[in-house]
Amino acid sequence: MTFSYQAVDVSGASVRGQIEAVDRRDALRLLGDRGLVPSHLESSKASVAVPSPGSAPPAWNRTIQRKEVTGFTREVAALLDAGIPVLPALTGIAEQVSNAALKSIIHQVCEDIRQGDTFSKALSKHGCFSSLYVSMVAVGEEAGVLDAALNDLADLMEHEDEIRSEVVSAVSYPAFVLIFGLVTVVLLLTFVMPRLFGMLTEMMNTLPLPTLILLRLSGFVQSYWPLLAVMGGVSGFGLWKFLSTPQGQWHADRIKLKLPLVGGVFESAALSRFSRTLGILTRSGISLLPALQIVQKTIGNRVLGDILAQVAEETRSGDTLAGPLRKSGMFPPAVIQMIRVGEETGKLDRMLLKVATIEERRMRNRTKTLISLLAPALILGIGALIGFIVIALLLPIFKMSQAIN
Repeated sequence: MTFSYQAVDVSGASVRGQIEAVDRRDALRLLGDRGLVPSHLESSKASVAVPSPGSAPPAWNRTIQRKEVTGFTREVAALLDAGIPVLPALTGIAEQVSNAALKSIIHQVCEDIRQGDTFSKALSKHGCFSSLYVSMVAVGEEAGVLDAALNDLADLMEHEDEIRSEVVSAVSYPAFVLIFGLVTVVLLLTFVMPRLFGMLTEMMNTLPLPTLILLRLSGFVQSYWPLLAVMGGVSGFGLWKFLSTPQGQWHADRIKLKLPLVGGVFESAALSRFSRTLGILTRSGISLLPALQIVQKTIGNRVLGDILAQVAEETRSGDTLAGPLRKSGMFPPAVIQMIRVGEETGKLDRMLLKVATIEERRMRNRTKTLISLLAPALILGIGALIGFIVIALLLPIFKMSQAIN
């Protein structure tokens, strides 16, 4: 297949020409081998111009999902591993990306690289790439193993996505049961009960106690539901604003770790993220202190992040990693022991990855146990509540039947 191209050579001069290639990716690779950076590439069957790097994406499709960043990372790693330089690789990927926001960012990264920035520095200007991401790319650039660093990043992100998907799948059924039950009860109290109780109160002078309780509750909800809705909205907004502050997030993370049953799941998740991220960073060649500072920002729990900040300070003064972790009191003895052995044998990265695997397995087991207890408990609780409503409705009917007989 013949491709017409417009490109920039190493001296910065504009070059036009044609090239024979199997497909577009092969054409990009061949141009990269010649030291050319294409700005326009068209085949005899289609014409695709590279958009201007500064052009803004359309109003729609501005959200960049995590899985799209993961896919982008994997594609860049594959192209670099095939010997294609960074710029042609990014240009080729940009032509195939369907998300306009991500496409615009890739073009801006390409433009920054053309202006002399490194790949990691160009990525650091965009919020969809975390400090962990940028740091690992920078280390890969310095060590000349950028493709390996990107593959490690993609593995880490895919693994975290898999864990998150498992947790969401496990929680979805109990959440559905709870929401469905609450909606059913609210509808019964607000719309169904008042009509039925209106007929019953006209026919009876004295109502049974369960029926009377339900009648009062239904009347209260029906009379004050606008006030209840406003109070709920104001409380939810206030809670959201508080949780948006660093202090609110710190308290929320502290409560997560202290919750009965659920706290163990959050703790195992944080420890596995800490161990896996730190293990990959140290394996990539990042020294311990900068790696701890990166993990502190990406662990996902501010309480443990503060502990890691203190650990990093003690490590700066020459202490080992295991000693400060033991003093913190937040890490299990088995984890500290494995880290200590890793430091003594010079295989800290391997031990950290083993700790991550153990903690992830523990988190999965705790999640399964929690869900196996939570789902029946929710069904039992919702069933008891609806059963109480049914009994409160049937008691007056039984009483009237006895009176007629």
